[in-house]
Amino acid sequence: MENIIRFTATDLSKYTSHRSGEIKFGERMLTIPKDEKPFEFLKSCEANYVILGVPEDLGVRANFGRAGASSAWESAIKAIVNLQHNKFSKGNKVLILGHIDVTDAMKEAEGLNINEKEDRKKLSHLVEKIDKEVSHVVNRIITAGKTPIIIGGGHNNAYGNIKGAALANGKPVNAINFDAHTDFRQLEGRHSGNGFSYAMEEGFLKKYYIFGLHENYASKGVMESIKKLSERVRYNTYEQIAVRKEKSFSDEMAHALGYIEDEKFGIEIDLDSLPNVASSAMTPSGFSVEKVRQFIHYFGKNKNAAYLHLCEGAPELDNEKNSHLTGKLIAYLVTDFIKAKNGE
Repeated sequence: MENIIRFTATDLSKYTSHRSGEIKFGERMLTIPKDEKPFEFLKSCEANYVILGVPEDLGVRANFGRAGASSAWESAIKAIVNLQHNKFSKGNKVLILGHIDVTDAMKEAEGLNINEKEDRKKLSHLVEKIDKEVSHVVNRIITAGKTPIIIGGGHNNAYGNIKGAALANGKPVNAINFDAHTDFRQLEGRHSGNGFSYAMEEGFLKKYYIFGLHENYASKGVMESIKKLSERVRYNTYEQIAVRKEKSFSDEMAHALGYIEDEKFGIEIDLDSLPNVASSAMTPSGFSVEKVRQFIHYFGKNKNAAYLHLCEGAPELDNEKNSHLTGKLIAYLVTDFIKAKNGE
């Protein structure tokens, strides 16, 4: 785990706002001690969940999106460490590993113009480097018997999550994606719009379900590709459930779970599917925060849920007054997942 910038006990103390009569998550959460080997410590520690950050927006930029997803990691951590440690959720069951060191990649990307073909290729190559780091660390976390919670970055990181989970599992895994977009675009160089198509092409993703696809943003070409892979890729749309009421939210969750629960599966949550959440592709219409919380609880309690990925949030794109809300939202979703896995 050489390319991880470890989160330390000092970091915990710095971010945690101590208050008399209260116990915050940051007072109970674990970090890897300086002199410990990360993998060995992970295997032996009491934590069940390991939080990993990927503070980049290179995949988003390579997909012609707005930069800003790199800011979600710090915003989320500030919110998570200040949650209450209580009977509902306990900080000592969570270890903050730290974040992938993307410093060099982000510097290399400075000044690149996405509209220039060669610059876009360079961005895609940088995304591939991050893919390798993410898949390696996710693999190590799962191999250690822990459940990864991956925060920040673009949806390009779904590829690394899926690959890491598949390698740890010894065979392909499934994935369910709560998203306005398919992220199943053509294999044209890595970016945030084709993590799932690359994962399937390379044999790491067995079955893929897209939950709540927005019909206005599903291209004809991608839908034709999905049709050809109808046994391995399925979906429902936001309009079917929330607008035309042809399907019910709860029935569709049950249907989707029945499709993917035969193998280990990843839970992918794209925050740009939620109305007015600061993200690279912000939307005015979509499922409510309560719906995505129900979704995470429903799928998270299944024994085959292998990881949770919360991506595309971009608090720096919000106004200064509300920029902390994205981190607070992520903190809610993280604890919903933990409570679900704990059977609470």
